[in-house]
Amino acid sequence: MPEYFWPAIFLSASLALAPAAGAQTNPSADELIRSLTPTAQSLRSSGTRGLHRLAPASEATQPAAQASPAIHPARHATADNRGADAASASLFVQFPSGSAELTPQAMAALDELGKALSSNALSNYHFRIEGHTDTVGSKEYNRTLSERRAEAVLAYIKQKFNVDGSRLTSVGLGSDHLLVPTGDQTPEARNRRVQVVNIGEG
Repeated sequence: MPEYFWPAIFLSASLALAPAAGAQTNPSADELIRSLTPTAQSLRSSGTRGLHRLAPASEATQPAAQASPAIHPARHATADNRGADAASASLFVQFPSGSAELTPQAMAALDELGKALSSNALSNYHFRIEGHTDTVGSKEYNRTLSERRAEAVLAYIKQKFNVDGSRLTSVGLGSDHLLVPTGDQTPEARNRRVQVVNIGEG
């Protein structure tokens, strides 16, 4: 099993930053708000709730040390397999091996997410919190672990930032929706992520 749960960050191309190679950063609340807010044009083009941001194929193969801290577009496949496009962002959320207990580093990342989700700008939207893993370990183990971690994220946001629980849902997708396609038993940091998806107005 992976030692730590290190997701990657994916935001709008207009927010592109260039931190030092190997640096591991998380987006601010303002950056998350911009990333998680659908646009009228995207809603018309998708015909569904949410926003679609395409990533060039070359980005999917960047080394983790370079791709992880960069803020750039990403394609998101929804959990219900509708193929709908959605405004989404992934965060670095660190967990101890085999655990769903939030570390201080995880809480620091989630504090920015909590500020974003409790903001007036996103108050009318509902969100799905998805747990993802790489392919190390069995599918059943990874799905269960990712579910526990997504639930831990939801509980933290709900309790600390008083976000209405009816606006949030969590799901563990394990290794079923890989950001970077790999073979079985392949450790890949970019696949170990928590993704937040705007699922529309409620």
